[in-house]
Amino acid sequence: MGVFATTDDPESTGHEQVVFCQDKQTGLKAIIGIYSTALGPALGGTRFYPYDSEEAALADVLDLSRGMAYKNALAGLDLGGGKAVIWGDPEQIKSEALLRAYGRFVESLSGRYYTACDVGTYVADMDVIARETRYVTGRSVEHGGAGDSSILTAWGVFQGMRAAAEHVWGVPTLHGKRVGVAGLGKVGRYLVGHLLDDGAEVVATDVNPRALDWARTTHPQVTLLDDVTALVAADIDVYAPCALGGALDDDTVPALRAKVVAGAANNQLAHPGVEKLLADRGILYAPDYVVNAGGVIQVADEIEGFDFDRAKLRATRIYDTTREILRLADSDGVPPAVAADRLAERRMAEIGRLRTIHLR
Repeated sequence: MGVFATTDDPESTGHEQVVFCQDKQTGLKAIIGIYSTALGPALGGTRFYPYDSEEAALADVLDLSRGMAYKNALAGLDLGGGKAVIWGDPEQIKSEALLRAYGRFVESLSGRYYTACDVGTYVADMDVIARETRYVTGRSVEHGGAGDSSILTAWGVFQGMRAAAEHVWGVPTLHGKRVGVAGLGKVGRYLVGHLLDDGAEVVATDVNPRALDWARTTHPQVTLLDDVTALVAADIDVYAPCALGGALDDDTVPALRAKVVAGAANNQLAHPGVEKLLADRGILYAPDYVVNAGGVIQVADEIEGFDFDRAKLRATRIYDTTREILRLADSDGVPPAVAADRLAERRMAEIGRLRTIHLR
């Protein structure tokens, strides 16, 4: 049906497996990265994005799949970390045939990887992919799924933000704080609602004019700025990156006036060492893969038969996990990202070791 290539060289990628998928007739070019199955099958969404090059697509899937392993570990899930990217403009090439071709590649991995929604893919797309594979979550309610995972992603980010606020200001609320939200997409929209309900003042921006129009119509009390540069430099207490990764870099951190960074975007640190730059400036960073785990908690719950109340309760515990990580960071004298990594690695090692106990 197409070209299928795979590498199992952990020395070169740090991953258990990286799969390159191509179906020329539909225009499908995809990469599936499986970072770890120590805790169980790898789970992570499929991103559909017009990357500048295959190298850029590969770099993204490697970063994202590693992040999913740590996220799933800290969320207490019995799931490993994986991610996939489809290289191309979804508005130009997405089709039923392409999605179903991709689904066949997912099926060929025999359950080592479960997919779900991400940037550029939606619940309806998962329903199409599921016509070719059993290993899909984030499906529509009509097809027995959990529906839009953005709902609990935003709820979890809000809980992590509350924990960060308590750590900095002594109370677990954003009431009276000025929060800057960069990105009013699927997650950012729900997050804005939670913040306003909590009594926060919200400043926001988005590159999509339609998202800005939505904000003007739905939440006219939200202050809209021209771009992320203006938002970063604004007089805000909390910065919430909710778009693509790499939001925190050598230029952004010195310009930040916020005391807390907590947002939904994956891989917010542009490179290793940014967490130290944040700490040196006295800015508390709530690690993205901790606070944005609500979505994966939601779609993971779907695997065992979705119950929204159960999933929301699990996502609410992101507050407790974030508090514990911030406490460990203080006691160990390390940035929160380092404390979170240590906690995730400990769980992957301790639980993953149990697989060496063979059962008859």
